[in-house]
Amino acid sequence: MRLLDGKAMSATLRAEIAEEVKQFVTQTGITPCLAAVLVGDDPASQVYVRNKEKACAQVGMKSRLYRLGADTTQEQLLSLVSELNADTEVHGILIQLPLPRQIDEKTVLDSVSPDKDVDAFHPANVGLILQGRPRFLPCTPFGIQEMLKRYGVETSGRHVVVLGRSDIVGKPMAAMMVQKMAGADATVTICHSRTRDLPAVTRLGDILIVAIGRPKFVTADMVKPGAVVIDVGINRTDAGLVGDVDFDAVKEIASAITPVPGGVGPLTITMLLGNTLRAAKLIIDN
Repeated sequence: MRLLDGKAMSATLRAEIAEEVKQFVTQTGITPCLAAVLVGDDPASQVYVRNKEKACAQVGMKSRLYRLGADTTQEQLLSLVSELNADTEVHGILIQLPLPRQIDEKTVLDSVSPDKDVDAFHPANVGLILQGRPRFLPCTPFGIQEMLKRYGVETSGRHVVVLGRSDIVGKPMAAMMVQKMAGADATVTICHSRTRDLPAVTRLGDILIVAIGRPKFVTADMVKPGAVVIDVGINRTDAGLVGDVDFDAVKEIASAITPVPGGVGPLTITMLLGNTLRAAKLIIDN
């Protein structure tokens, strides 16, 4: 069984991105900048945003953090996004989710310029992904695909089963894995809470990607022997952080598996950095 070490891979990727940023700044005099917007005081969100700020500094990028109160109105937030869209010194815009109840997430995410939408949530960017000509790839699926490529996991012609249909991971992951491209070319099945005989479907996967937010939900009997198992889940329990996969049981039959923590998690922010650099390059090219 191989452990797919996202932490080590993330360090390698960040070193590569830092070198690219250095070259870009030297050639253009422009430093890529990520603007993060945090509304409210969700503790997990504050940690994520702080980590993104540190990551930007680590690779030589600029970052800005806009902290707004939990009582911020949708109109106030949309006004800030409009300002950031127009700001030529900002290349990527990140709206930290979740947003307070009085704000409609879709409306806000749709208001971000597609050219600065480094999370790849905008409908225009989602459409480009489906057509196989992405402007940006969503950070978590992007990290998973890069992991499969760098660890030499064959995807062409393989059956990839994605458990979970979220707009952030499940749907874009499936859309990416079916494309004619490196790290894809797979036969793809999406399954979810309404799937009948779920274990029978997950056992079809040569590669099983799990993103449902339920601790240790996937047990050994749900996994095809020799499968590659990618666990996207991060669940806080009394025993500490655990994934959506029962790691100790599944590692005995999988050929490769990601740990939690230290698997997919570190790659998400790293791919965000890559997308921000790409956004800066696209602005120069246009």
